[in-house]
Amino acid sequence: KANSHDIENIFAAIVKVSRQVQRRSTQRPAKAGEDRGITRIAVMGSRGSFSEQAGHAYAKKAHIKKYELSYPVSAEGVLNELETRQADIGIFPIHNSAGGIVIESIYAASEHQFFIEDLFEMDIRQCLLAAPGATKQTITRIMSHHQALAQCRGYITQHFPEAQLIEASDTATAAEFLSKHKAKNIGVIAPAQCAKLYGLKLLQEGIQDQKFNLTKFIAARL
Repeated sequence: KANSHDIENIFAAIVKVSRQVQRRSTQRPAKAGEDRGITRIAVMGSRGSFSEQAGHAYAKKAHIKKYELSYPVSAEGVLNELETRQADIGIFPIHNSAGGIVIESIYAASEHQFFIEDLFEMDIRQCLLAAPGATKQTITRIMSHHQALAQCRGYITQHFPEAQLIEASDTATAAEFLSKHKAKNIGVIAPAQCAKLYGLKLLQEGIQDQKFNLTKFIAARL
């Protein structure tokens, strides 16, 4: 749990990010992909992640027809790509209705200069994935990003009360790990699309505790 010092740091970071919105400049640096007419979007996640979905959703919302995604996985990586002009837009989650503040995003945001281009929400449906041949009965370990584990805490307690919880850097990264190791005792919480992408078995969909599991994402620019 966050102590009072952590909460103060989080609050200070939120204020800093909010003030950056008010200082928006009318002149922007050259786009990372402008020489090719392509907008480059960095997302906080691997291929198959919810942040990848958020990247596509933002491009559609902003009417960006030509774009490509990069996958620096962490919020720090996203903002580094933005600052070094490797990306034109950075997408990362900031808050979930069940899991709360995405602390790693808040800390990363406090260390970088950027403007909030947009704030938007996505309904997140978590799924239980497993290696081919695995069943719920063979699973003794649950792996995912700590936010996904928090969003499915009730489900895990009910169905896997003795399971060891393993934190991964990203939901899709956990799915990729399982696809390589094919451990039948590991269940992964990740987006449904990761099952097809990484050759895994979809055991159950919509396992998040809240019916409407909303995550707020930031679309950031320099």
